[in-house]
Amino acid sequence: MGFIGSGHIGSTIARLAVEAGHQVVLSNSRGPETLADTVAELGPRASAATSGEAAAAGDIVVVTVPVKAFPSLTAAPLAGKTVVDTCNYGPARDGHIPELDSKSLTSSELLLRYAPDARLVKAFNNIYFKHLLSLVRPVEAPDRSYLPVAGDSASAKAAVTAFIESIGYSVVDAGSLADSWRQATDTPVWGTPYGPVSNEKGLPVGADAIRAALAAATR
Repeated sequence: MGFIGSGHIGSTIARLAVEAGHQVVLSNSRGPETLADTVAELGPRASAATSGEAAAAGDIVVVTVPVKAFPSLTAAPLAGKTVVDTCNYGPARDGHIPELDSKSLTSSELLLRYAPDARLVKAFNNIYFKHLLSLVRPVEAPDRSYLPVAGDSASAKAAVTAFIESIGYSVVDAGSLADSWRQATDTPVWGTPYGPVSNEKGLPVGADAIRAALAAATR
């Protein structure tokens, strides 16, 4: 697993990946040396590198950066890779992006403009990082939670689904990248089903609840 960005969501996914037996290569915009403490905490399955090196190393690459940082991504190492897009658009942080404000594009479709040969899957963008850490359950657990995933490549979605299942979650197929607006910021499936951020343990959420929240989204 390669990580471009190692903030709250990125580092939480990396932690769960390591606990599930995956190797992770972390990167951020400040350089690998700034990730020394995180790598030490995660243990021998973790290392730090530049973003290009992390992208090249990963069978699956997690892009978890502000949307305003999309233009700074280097496309070549992502070509042909299965790429997980966890990113959410927020004008207060990212500035106004006309295509996203007008809703003519989803943020994942915008990311694809900067990494056109990536096999992109939208996932992990709708859950608070503390809930993501606490709601992990084994596959047979009756209270195992579900996450929506959207993408245009069936094989990429299958690879991301297998990864998500390995770290303690199940998956609801949320359609194509053009459909991924249904799990964007402030939609019914964004955060709310897993409980308020004040409850750090979160609430387990089944497949039917995720499907209903996706269906209730309006544009």
